[in-house]
Amino acid sequence: MSLALAFPNLDPVIVSFGPVAIRWYALAYVVGLVLGWRYIRYLAKGAVPGLDQRAADDFLVWCTLGVILGGRLGYVIFYQPGYFIDHPGQIPVIWQGGMSFHGGMLGVIGALFLFARQRKLNVLSIADAAACAVPIGLFFGRIANFINGELYGRASDVPWAMVFPTGGPAPRHPSQLYEAFGEGLVLFIILVLLVFVFKAARRPGVLTGVFLIGYGISRIIVELFREPDSFLGFIFGGISMGQILSLPMLALGLYLVLRTQPWQSLPKSAGG
Repeated sequence: MSLALAFPNLDPVIVSFGPVAIRWYALAYVVGLVLGWRYIRYLAKGAVPGLDQRAADDFLVWCTLGVILGGRLGYVIFYQPGYFIDHPGQIPVIWQGGMSFHGGMLGVIGALFLFARQRKLNVLSIADAAACAVPIGLFFGRIANFINGELYGRASDVPWAMVFPTGGPAPRHPSQLYEAFGEGLVLFIILVLLVFVFKAARRPGVLTGVFLIGYGISRIIVELFREPDSFLGFIFGGISMGQILSLPMLALGLYLVLRTQPWQSLPKSAGG
């Protein structure tokens, strides 16, 4: 018989004022967006060319709309279309959870193209700056999933397995923490090294490509430990929707990295 770690049963609501409640889930989005914005402003000082701090400030609004609208619509379309067709009034109720990263990414891509076109900026340079900041939001978002006791892992007898409040009596993988580590912390460190050590931002699109590859690989691996959504299950042969949606990300990421071959010399500075 395996022993399970105690789940830190925190209230999903941080504080409430009458009918108004502040939830960990919402706070994670706010903190992720604000810290991501501050990091993009820092990168705009010269680490990522083609973006200034004023543009970074304005892009925050575009990015926020892309994340929220894309994330929610992605969840509606990819995961529970039948339910929301029958209950359209539930579509705006995002504070109860139900956001898709892949949908949010598509929303941000749309915002990137519109913003770059309006400002006459290089869309890949803006995408590179955004890609460097996204792992910050992913980290806090997955921690919020863990606090909420949602998106937990499959039953397991590993020493760090936990019994989640809504996951039945079986100890389970804390897959939210795996994702916070892989998609958040590890991917953030890799991108920091590429920016500040290897100067990868000199080739627009490479950082975006590495992010897409890193996220896709991490998500595909973690899905092996994560319990499939009860309303969806496996799509076929033990393959989850998260894994399927990650494959196009991998393909696009590889294209962006390989379109500028690593053996080509980086652009020289004006000083030679």
